[in-house]
Amino acid sequence: MVLDTGSELSWLHCKKSPNLGSVFDPVSSSSYSPIPCSSPICRTRTRDLTIPASCDPKTHLCHVAISYADATSIEGNLAQETFVIGSWTRPGTIFGCMDSGLSSDSEEDAKSTGLMGMNRGSLSFVNQLGFSKFSYCISGSDSSGILLLGDSSFSWLGPIQYTPLVLQTTPLPYFDRVAYTVQLEGIRVGSKLLSLPKSVFVPDHTGAGQTMVDSGTQFTFLMGPVYTALRTEFITQTKSVLKIVDDPNFVFQGTMDLCYRVGALTRPDFSRLPVISLMFRGAEMSVSGQKLLYRVNGSGLGGKDQVYCFTFGNSDLLGIEAFVIGHHHQQNVWMEFDLAKSRVGFGADVRCDQASQRLRSQD
Repeated sequence: MVLDTGSELSWLHCKKSPNLGSVFDPVSSSSYSPIPCSSPICRTRTRDLTIPASCDPKTHLCHVAISYADATSIEGNLAQETFVIGSWTRPGTIFGCMDSGLSSDSEEDAKSTGLMGMNRGSLSFVNQLGFSKFSYCISGSDSSGILLLGDSSFSWLGPIQYTPLVLQTTPLPYFDRVAYTVQLEGIRVGSKLLSLPKSVFVPDHTGAGQTMVDSGTQFTFLMGPVYTALRTEFITQTKSVLKIVDDPNFVFQGTMDLCYRVGALTRPDFSRLPVISLMFRGAEMSVSGQKLLYRVNGSGLGGKDQVYCFTFGNSDLLGIEAFVIGHHHQQNVWMEFDLAKSRVGFGADVRCDQASQRLRSQD
């Protein structure tokens, strides 16, 4: 399942289709129970979902639909099932049994059974199972990462910097109240602090401008004025190292408009790129080296050059009114979500593949 700290409802693919490798079959489960429209669960527990639950007129079952920023959408029925994690058994766990959807990347979809919603909403997996803390470590390669539910402390794990969650009780049109919202306070490129007023990082009266830690979004997205300032400074500091794609119409995934040409048989000199530091209240996240550029396959620009794109994008192009810290910049960072103390922790310089092996050897 895809681990998504930006989503509430967990779901599984429940209808076999040509590209899906793994599907949950509710008919084969004696503990599966669909939720009818008349259930209080359908009427009240779904209040934090971005699209309100509805009633399927044919089956009279509680119908849910979810759409994501990458234009993917999925829908199906709300149901209950017994989930077993390690020694924990949780009967009556609520999830979505999804039977139709629209995908932006069917190849990626085929690799997963569904999605694990881990935000602060009442139906999220972590809330339903009663965990007050969870941690994960995303590997920078195809090797295994880690998800730990509950408390954890390891002698080999370095110090963790914490930043408090920004909690908003008043409903605002553009503020996601169940997201992991933190306060971004500034950005440094190398030793240069971007000269931006603090106010550009603070949500406005509509809630637009919150900063969310979201493992379900690939890259990091910044609001227009902040992105423009970062883009300009990064170009200035790398002009002797990198050659910009000079086609103004080339935008990777519709949101990444700063890309570079690199010789067919070479790699960018990552060691000469400046470190970008995201400065949060009480904590920093450093983005350096290979995390700054992403190789684009099939760029369609002609010639033999490879194309690498800057891994920060413009929220305006994504169509969202927020700052989003995506999973690419969380790679090899120990991420701790402490719901009891309302904070997010960053533990830097962790080799997630090695940490995974260490944990296995402790079992």
